[in-house]
Amino acid sequence: MGVCGSGKSTVGRLLADALGVAYIEGDDLHPPRNVQLMASGTPLTDDDRRGWLLAIAARLTLARDVGVVVTCSALKRAYRDVLRAAAPELRLVHLHGEQALLERRLAGRKGHYMPPTLLPSQLAALEPPGPGEGACSFDAALPAAEIVARLRRQLEGGLEAAA
Repeated sequence: MGVCGSGKSTVGRLLADALGVAYIEGDDLHPPRNVQLMASGTPLTDDDRRGWLLAIAARLTLARDVGVVVTCSALKRAYRDVLRAAAPELRLVHLHGEQALLERRLAGRKGHYMPPTLLPSQLAALEPPGPGEGACSFDAALPAAEIVARLRRQLEGGLEAAA
């Protein structure tokens, strides 16, 4: 979880490969209307995100016995609560970074519908994971392979989903 440009997809794919489980890109589960809104530079509301979160929750439920890594922003605790309701053993990985780093990454990103102009709205909406959320946090400036290696050490056993 984290704002755009934090490296969720890169870390998520590497982690799924390392764990030998499926990987799901949460952005692929957005309905067309959400994609259109974001592509036009319009931040999503809580109502816009509801169906998307339920789609992710459904995927987590389906993978409960085999494990899965799902990447999504999960910016607010309420969003993460929807996911935890579907997967009580959910483990969160919060990737965070300096705004300048995130902006540089977004400026160099090609082929993604979400414009860099939405980063400030994501940063404003972000509620970092708090006590009781079972989250690991990593600086997005770290190399993705190092984050995955640290995750594997921290989350030995019981990892249902992360990133």
